[in-house]
Amino acid sequence: MALVAGVDSSTQSCKVVVCDAATGAIQRTGSASHPAGTQVDPQAWWNALRSAIQAAGGLGDVEAIAVASQQHGMVCLDEDGVVVRPALLWNDTRSAAAATELIAELGPDLEAGRAAWARAVGSVPVASFTVTKLRWLAEHEPAAAAATAAVALPHDWLTWRLAVGVSGAAGRAGPAGPAGARLDSLITDRSDASGTGYFDPSGGCYRRDLLRRALGHEPRLPEVLAANGVAGELAASSAEALGARAGTVIGPGCGDNAGAALGLGARTGDVVVSIGTSGVVSAVSATATADPTGIIAGFADATGQFLPLVCTLNAARVLDAVARLLGVGPGELAELALRAQPGAGGLVLVPYLQGERTPDRPTATGALHGITFGSLTREGLARAAVEGVLCGLADGLDALRASGVTCERVRLVGGGARSAAVQRIAPSVLGLPVLVPDPGEYVAIGAARQAAWVHSGAAEAPAWTATTATGVRRIGGDPEPGVRQRYAEARETVLERPR
Repeated sequence: MALVAGVDSSTQSCKVVVCDAATGAIQRTGSASHPAGTQVDPQAWWNALRSAIQAAGGLGDVEAIAVASQQHGMVCLDEDGVVVRPALLWNDTRSAAAATELIAELGPDLEAGRAAWARAVGSVPVASFTVTKLRWLAEHEPAAAAATAAVALPHDWLTWRLAVGVSGAAGRAGPAGPAGARLDSLITDRSDASGTGYFDPSGGCYRRDLLRRALGHEPRLPEVLAANGVAGELAASSAEALGARAGTVIGPGCGDNAGAALGLGARTGDVVVSIGTSGVVSAVSATATADPTGIIAGFADATGQFLPLVCTLNAARVLDAVARLLGVGPGELAELALRAQPGAGGLVLVPYLQGERTPDRPTATGALHGITFGSLTREGLARAAVEGVLCGLADGLDALRASGVTCERVRLVGGGARSAAVQRIAPSVLGLPVLVPDPGEYVAIGAARQAAWVHSGAAEAPAWTATTATGVRRIGGDPEPGVRQRYAEARETVLERPR
C-alpha cells in the first residue's frame, strides 16, 4: 500500500494526515499548535510541522507529500533566503488604508478602481491580500521592503523548505552558491497565487505591474505549477529533520480553501461553508468571476477550475466568545441556542468583533440589537450569536448566486460546524439543504489527495471515496426570512473603532 501525506498549516495549528494513496483511507494523524497573533516568524510553522509529523509517527513510509496553508500571508525573503521580518497573516488588518490607496490608484474614483482591479485579477484588494501588505511594508518599513528579494506565501515557504533543505542550529535555509540561487526554487499553485492580488487566475499569469505598484520594485515570485505538477523532492536535510525519506515527491500544494474543496470532493453546485477562525463561502466553478464590488474574491481552485469565495473575519471565535461570556462550553451553548425560538425573540448580534472583511469594514465593531426584558436571556444571546454568524455567511451565498455561480447544496465544515445548533439552524438561514460530513481535517486531506495525484502521474485527481463519500448527513429546514431581514437592518448601524 502506497502512502501519501497532507499538511494543513492553518492560522492556529499544523495538522498532518497520512493516507492510502489509492483510497484516501486515513492511516494516522498528528497536530501541533501555532503561536497566536497576526504576525508570526515562519520558523514557528516549520517547528510545528516537525512536531505534527512526529505526532503522526513520522513519514518514513510516505512516498509523496503536499502542503496546504492559510492564504494571503506575506513572507519576505532576502537574497540569501532569510526571512526579512515576521510574516503578516491574512487576519492582520493594518494594511486596510493601503488597500484603499491601491484601489484609488487604478481609477478616477473608488468605484472605477474596484472595477479595474476586478478585471485585472478577479478580486478587489482588502487588508487580507498580500498586495496590500506589501504596500504597507513599503510605506512603514522601507528598509525591510528594500531588503525583500522574494515574496512567498506560507505554503510556498514550507514547500520550499522541504525541497531546498535546512541548515544551521535554527534550521533556517541558508545561502547556497550564487546569491539568490535558492530563491529560484520557490513554487506555488494557482489557488494560492490567486489570493495575492497580483496574479490573474483567468490568464494564469502574474500581474507584475501591480506587484511593482505595491512594493516599489519587483522581487522574485514563486513559479506557478499545474495542479498535478511536481514541486521537487524532499531534500536530505529536510528528510532527516522530519523523519522522512529523502527523495519523497513534493506536490505544488494549495491554499487552504482549495484544499478543503479538494478534500471534500466538491463539484459544481456544491457550496463549501467553513466555520473556523474565519467564515468562508466558496463554490467550485468552471468559469471565473470578477466582482467589482469586492464581495467575491475570484480565486482559483486546486484542480484547474475556479473557486469564487466570500470570506468573513468573524466566525467560530464569536461563538467561543459568547460561550465564555455565558460561562458554558460549546455543547452547552448549542443547547441554549436550540431552546430559543428562531429570531431569538428579536435579539440580533452583528458579530464584527475583529472588524470585518465582508463587508470591507476593518475598523467596525460588533453590535447587539433588539434588547428587551424578554429577549435578553442566555438562550436568546446564544441563538443570536449562531444566527449572526450564519447571516454573515448567507450574505456571501447571496453574492455568489447573484454572480451566476451555481449553488445547489451546502457542505458545512470547520470547527464551528460541529455545533448541533449551527447544523440545525444553518438550513433555515442559508436557504439550501445542508450536508454535514463527519468531522475531519479536510484541508490536510485535500493536500494528501493532491500528493497522491502527483505521485500517480494521472490526468485527474484520485476519487478517494473513503474520505469524500461517507459519513454525510443531510439536514433541511424551512427558510426564516425574518432573521435575515432583521440582521440586514442591524448591520448598517455598527460603529467604527477610532483609527
